[in-house]
Amino acid sequence: MLGHGAGGGVESRDLVAARDSALAEGLAVALVEQPYRLAGRRSPAPAKQLDAAWSAVIDDLRGGQLRGLQLIVGGRSLGARVACRTAAATGAVGVLCLAFPLVPPRRSKPAPSRLPELDAVHVPTLVVQGENDPFGMPPPGRSRTVTHVRGDHSLRTDLDAVAAAVRAWLAQF
Repeated sequence: MLGHGAGGGVESRDLVAARDSALAEGLAVALVEQPYRLAGRRSPAPAKQLDAAWSAVIDDLRGGQLRGLQLIVGGRSLGARVACRTAAATGAVGVLCLAFPLVPPRRSKPAPSRLPELDAVHVPTLVVQGENDPFGMPPPGRSRTVTHVRGDHSLRTDLDAVAAAVRAWLAQF
């Protein structure tokens, strides 16, 4: 399952590259659009609402179409954060983070790091991050691989590298 970023939908190029990589590995893919986007709003709902909506979709799919399948969750930016926060509760066996927003840039006051959301994940995790991402570069961790690709937070500069990193990581499942 893949979720979108705060300002875009599931049609973002890096999500499409990740989806295509998963399909090439023979995996089923569900792209999840959050309710605030479906309602036409631009601003994301609070984290608890995002997590609840995400978990409800997972519960529904696991009760039907995806029954008995292993679950890999992920997304780009905000979607990656939701996937990390809900990974344990949803029974995910892996987490894919595209452009994880480690620290929000350009704030008058320094914002706290979101590294604890990544560190709370205890299953294999791949972070694909643009080398010039203004949101920062997460460090590798015990079960976390961080792959640097050319570009910034959009990950549009080298979609082939994004796809190759995702495909190689998915091959372990």
